Amino acid sequence: MTDLHATGATNKAKGQVEEGLGKLTGNRHQEAKGKVKQVEGNAQQSVADIQNAGRNPSNRR
Repeated sequence: MTDLHATGATNKAKGQVEEGLGKLTGNRHQEAKGKVKQVEGNAQQSVADIQNAGRNPSNRR
């Protein structure tokens, strides 16, 4: 796992917690921020996957 993968996973987890707290408290702004954080984490993990595929030519078709 690369640093970017780890950062993405951390952001996804933080976003899930933040979204859950927003739902629990009825704070739509916090809920939305959590969803954005999750999307950011997914994007970071996708970039890390693309970078890893570029480094390892045996994964190419």
